[in-house]
Amino acid sequence: MNKAFVREIEDEEEEAPEGAPSLPAGLKNYVTPAGYRALREEFERLVKVDRPALVQVVAWAAANGDRSENADYIYGKKKLREMDRRIRYLQKRLDHAVIVDPRGQPNREQVFFGATVTIMPLGADEAVDLTYQIVGVDEADPARGKISWISPLARALMKAREGDVVRFMSPAGPKEFEVLEIRYGEE
Repeated sequence: MNKAFVREIEDEEEEAPEGAPSLPAGLKNYVTPAGYRALREEFERLVKVDRPALVQVVAWAAANGDRSENADYIYGKKKLREMDRRIRYLQKRLDHAVIVDPRGQPNREQVFFGATVTIMPLGADEAVDLTYQIVGVDEADPARGKISWISPLARALMKAREGDVVRFMSPAGPKEFEVLEIRYGEE
């Protein structure tokens, strides 16, 4: 039977939109207050601004007649499906988010979720300090110094103290870093 006429039963956990970060099964969706606000703002913008505007375009295109050769209609419907998938994804992420405020961390001598950590690579030709904030999966952006708490580097840094040497396996091979500074309270 043609797949177009049969709706297969989907798993409870809907497939994430393309490019969206995934959270391994059984792990909580920890997020900083700033990350939660960003997810909430994107959700609100999609639901209140972007989707209604797109629905208007699709309605206009549908009113133009033959839908089978109407590029505006076909493209608009495709974009609407993608947007709806993103909205459902964001809704689930927001519903299951566990907000962790790094400013409330009582043990500031060790690295935990939300910490901003300055490290120095050992054994490198140049001694360049690197600074990363350990954040939720949805807010990770390595180019801006935000790494996911489930990344190999973040997992290696967890519970480390200033002066500790941390070893972890990177895609380029084993690496060692010295923890220079641990800060909390940055957003």
